[in-house]
Amino acid sequence: MAQAAPDLILFNADIRTMDPLRPRAEALAVKEGRLTAIGRDDEIRALANGRTKKIDAGGRLALPGFQDTHIHLQDSGTDFSSSANLEECRTVEQFQTVLRAFAARRPDDPIVRGTGWYSGIFGAHNLDRAMLDAAVPDRPVLTYASDGHNAAINSKACEAIGLDASVADPENGKFVRDAKGVPTGLIYEDATEWVRRRLPKLPLDAYYDGVRFGQAHCNRHGITGVLDALVRERHMKVYCDLDRAGELTVRVRATAKVNPDETVEGALERLDALRRGFKTPMAQVHSAKFFLDGVLENRTAVMIEDYSDTQGGNAELFFEREQLRQLFIAFDAARYQLHVHVIGDGATRVALDDIEAARQANGAWPSLHQLAHVQVIDPADIPRLRELGVVANIQPLWARCEPSVTEVALPMIGEARGRWMYPWRTILDSGAPYAVSSDWGVSTLNPFAIMQVAVTRRPEYRKSNYPAFVEEECLTVEQVVRGYTTRAAEVAWRAEETGSLIPGKFADLILIDRDIFTIDPYEIGGTQVDLTLLGGREVHRAAGFAG
Repeated sequence: MAQAAPDLILFNADIRTMDPLRPRAEALAVKEGRLTAIGRDDEIRALANGRTKKIDAGGRLALPGFQDTHIHLQDSGTDFSSSANLEECRTVEQFQTVLRAFAARRPDDPIVRGTGWYSGIFGAHNLDRAMLDAAVPDRPVLTYASDGHNAAINSKACEAIGLDASVADPENGKFVRDAKGVPTGLIYEDATEWVRRRLPKLPLDAYYDGVRFGQAHCNRHGITGVLDALVRERHMKVYCDLDRAGELTVRVRATAKVNPDETVEGALERLDALRRGFKTPMAQVHSAKFFLDGVLENRTAVMIEDYSDTQGGNAELFFEREQLRQLFIAFDAARYQLHVHVIGDGATRVALDDIEAARQANGAWPSLHQLAHVQVIDPADIPRLRELGVVANIQPLWARCEPSVTEVALPMIGEARGRWMYPWRTILDSGAPYAVSSDWGVSTLNPFAIMQVAVTRRPEYRKSNYPAFVEEECLTVEQVVRGYTTRAAEVAWRAEETGSLIPGKFADLILIDRDIFTIDPYEIGGTQVDLTLLGGREVHRAAGFAG
């Protein structure tokens, strides 16, 4: 029986399949969303008939679609589509100008929202309600830092929610206060959630639009799969509704947050309901999210030893130790992947200890539990990642000489521990499983800007004459690409159908405008994606690509 003609063929391409059995090819064929053949141009073109769509790659590099396994797709898409974008602001005056202009364009918004300010520049010394009042005095203002761990509100917002000196700090949160104990408007960690719940809510439609905005941004940068790093019921409703309507253009795995005030039974019951009740072919919950600490910028990262600067001290773990151990054991037994936020080396050690306890209680299984960020790790703990099969989910963009590193983090932890900040090459060389991700909207989701920093340890807008941050920890292009493809597919539990270009898998692939494996590494960040296919369907085509 003759093989049915493919729906689509791609030819005249330099295909890197990420399949060790057939690493390179020239052409491929797609039928009903899946790859059916891969090989030489003449072989694949012979399979086509008059109804087959034909794409001439023009010699471009083709790769599996990238997967970002730690990204806040829905929330960041919503933020950037409904808020003032403060990412480029580097002075108080710029911050105020952007916020003021945004408020003027949206006079009917009951609250003026902003997102993306840089906590390496803005903080208790220059960001408070008075600074925001000078930009928008007549409506509540809520602005988030790019890291999501800090926010700032103006006087109208403080009045609207009743935030004054009498209000105590919530658990795992802090209101920055002046000398009289009055909140300044700057808020840390879970205090941001306390504020958010008391201010006017966005309409549900804004989140559907946010996903549309965010997934289009992903597709333009070659991303076909994500792991949304913090979801609740609203997130999953939106994702599943969009999938049923045929509107999703990224594959979504999701991790649902477990709160420190929940019982083991209550948390399991809630996440089980999410996992059962919100599941479509393209969207589902697969992991439980735990924040063990905060960030160095606001001194909520948990270290093994106290901070090294003159202020000293340390942060407290966000969970009680025995409670955390029991939660890890219970969720591991229920076959959830654990997705654990760790910044300080103390939080990293606790996470490894309690994952080891879960393994001892329940036995080993291919969970690929993830530690997200791992900003600082004690070198004695690095071998444990491989031994326990724990994934280091890394964000290489942050490993560069920028104010948040050189002026904030390093003075806090000192030179000795600073050597083990973002030690990516050492972790990979240890044999630990890993994935590469962005944490968008904390920072850009552009995989090629991230890749350039990963292989140079310098900001993507700098060249080789700029200081590198611990240069011996540079990665290779191959390692980063695998961190976005085969490795990412494994940790998202979809390696059987995605991550490499092999017949039978989904035709999720990208064409890019340069060979990132051979060019000057300082040119990688400028890479443009000319075509993105999801299941053989075009979800992005650059204006200049006519293939």
